[in-house]
Parts: sequence; structure tokens; C-alpha cells
Amino acid sequence: MPCSEYLLTINAGSSSIRMALFIEEEELRTLISAKIEHIGSKDARFTIEQNNNKSEVAINASSFHAASLSLIDWLENRRWFLHVKAVGHRLVHGIRHTNAELVTDALLKELDGISDFDPDHLPAEIEIIRLLRKKHPNLMQVACFDTAFHTSLPPVAKTFAIPKKYLDQGVQRYGFHGISYSYLMEELTKQNEPAAKGKIILAHLGSGASMAAVKDGKCIDTTMGFTPAGGIVMSTRSGDLDPGVSWYFMKQGMDAKAFNNLINHQSGLLGISGLSGDMEALIQQESENEDAALAIAIFCYQIQKQIGAFAAALGGVETLVFSGGIGENAPEIRSRICEGLGFLGIEIDEKQNKTNAPIVSKSGGNTTIRVIHTDEEWMIAKTVNQKITSFK
Repeated sequence: MPCSEYLLTINAGSSSIRMALFIEEEELRTLISAKIEHIGSKDARFTIEQNNNKSEVAINASSFHAASLSLIDWLENRRWFLHVKAVGHRLVHGIRHTNAELVTDALLKELDGISDFDPDHLPAEIEIIRLLRKKHPNLMQVACFDTAFHTSLPPVAKTFAIPKKYLDQGVQRYGFHGISYSYLMEELTKQNEPAAKGKIILAHLGSGASMAAVKDGKCIDTTMGFTPAGGIVMSTRSGDLDPGVSWYFMKQGMDAKAFNNLINHQSGLLGISGLSGDMEALIQQESENEDAALAIAIFCYQIQKQIGAFAAALGGVETLVFSGGIGENAPEIRSRICEGLGFLGIEIDEKQNKTNAPIVSKSGGNTTIRVIHTDEEWMIAKTVNQKITSFK
């Protein structure tokens, strides 16, 4: 590997850490991607992909702290780590932060104060940043906020129907998956620039799932709300709930921590099916298990409904983009979501759909249906690269 300056990205969650190394040539190029999965379980593993070759490395991932230290130790044993000029981090929640920012003690203190807004992501993200700062205090670290993409939300989309004093305290719709959506818009612009300026529905469908409505290049609405637990049903997250449900559980003695665990880790596809939060596993059992079939049906139905709602907000839909693990790799789910949406001009070409082709809509239709692979790490690296000069 040539001696040069590299960009490193870290995308941390409570049970996984994704890392990627980039070099800027004519454009940013990924050199290495790696991930630590199933942190805290006996199935924890560290997978590295380089030059189209995958390998697994033994690593201590008995806890998030242990996994973070192991990753940092692995990085320190790579010669190229000495030439990393900056590390970009995905920060899921930023509240009022709208741009990538240099990590400082003041920023970390502020993030500590809002970590309860997203206890499944922010504490982990803050911890790995602090560990790196302790061991490498001169290494530039940059926070990239997932909420930044949604700062264009108009008041009618972001304001909850509760007393205004809570809005003044920051209780509003923020929206998430913004780094992914920024990447999708960049890719759409490369593929068809006029389309990127039109009426677009973006569907990031993975273990975490959300949707966004984009018009004239700006996000005007999104499904996730104050936290990533809101919106459409997800792998283990409930999505939107009647507020009375939380009152009911509180009356039964459930505390905030238990409720957070319920809606984030025990609900969604897992909660409905009682089997798994993994869509592929549910599809395999659908024909024999009514609960698995119901979980899939609810997932597709909620997305269908949301497409209709966003079409109303946009005044029509010209482009529908599927992305994320399910959106990119589950043709049967895309087909079910699009079924019955012909009145919106959404008609799928089953032959193209089965091959996960870049365009899966019928030719001549009013709405182009695209499948675009998302790359949050690349988008983080690009954002950091653009910001480095202003930070120096």
C-alpha cells in the first residue's frame, strides 16, 4: 500500500462497528472495509475485506468497550494508520447540529447531554471517539450527523402536536439515515441529474428502516421522528405507536429503560413473528408460519401506505429508490410493496426486479423505480475530506 494520507471512517452501534479506509485519487476509493458484528455475544466476529478478499480475525468483542479497544489495537498495528489524516464518525443524533464538526471536548460534553435521546447508538459512538482521543490526541476526528439531511423539513413536517415549550426544548421530528440519503441523492444525480431535482421517495430498508420524501433536492418529510425508533416497522423496532401504549405499560410498572428495550430490541418483525427480525429468515418460513407471514405483510403494507402519503406531500412521485439490505437484495419485498400502486404510476418489471437491476420499473411508466446500493462510509469520507481544510 503506497505511503500517502488516508481517511478512516467509523460507524458504531451498540452491537456492531463498521470501519473503512479511503484514499483520494481522482476520487475517493475504498481500500479496506471491515466490521465487528454481534458484539457481546459468542457469535462476535471481525471481518475484513481488501482487494476483493475477505478474511476473519480473532478479536475480543465481549463488550463494546472491549471491541473498541481491539479495533484500535488492530489499527495501530497497520503501517498505514500513521498516515491517517482524519477519522470521520457517524453520529446518529445531533439535535441542533446541522453540519459536520470537528470533535472537541465541548462537543463531546454536549453529546453526553443528549445521549438519552438515542441510547442504542450515541453512547457507543461517543465512547469510541473518546478512546481514540485518549490514545491519539493529535488525530483529527470529525462528527458527521445523520440528522443533517433532514434540516430542511418544514414546520408542518417536523412539529409534534404537543405544547410549544417542548419544541423549544428540542422535541421534534429529526429524521435519521441522513448520511445514507445524502449518498443516494449523490448517486441519483450521477445517474440522472434531472431526476434528482424532481419528486423522489427514498426507501432505506434494512434492519433499521425509514423513508424520506425529497423535492427539488430537499427533504420535505421523513418517517423516523424524535428518535430512530419511530416510523415504519423495522427488524426489532416497533415504529410508530399510539402514545397510549406507553401510558399503559407505565401503569403496569414498566420503567423507561425497559420500555426503550421493548420498542428497540423486542418489537418490529421479531415481535410480530416471535421468530426473527431477519427478513430473509422470515421469507423462508412464511409459507409454514402465519406469524412470519403477518410480519412481512405488515412491513410491506406500512411502506405502501407511506408511499401514498409521501406522494400526496410531493404532489406526485417521479422516482422511487430502494436501498439498504432489504431494499437492495429482496426482490419479492420490492414487488409486494409496489403491488397495487399502479395508480401512482409505480409498476415493477418482474424480470428486471428478480435480478436486482439498477432500474426495476416497467419502461414507459410515470415513475422510475431504482435500486441503489448505499455507502454511508464513502459519504462520511467525502464529507470529512471537504471539511478538513476549514478545520485546520
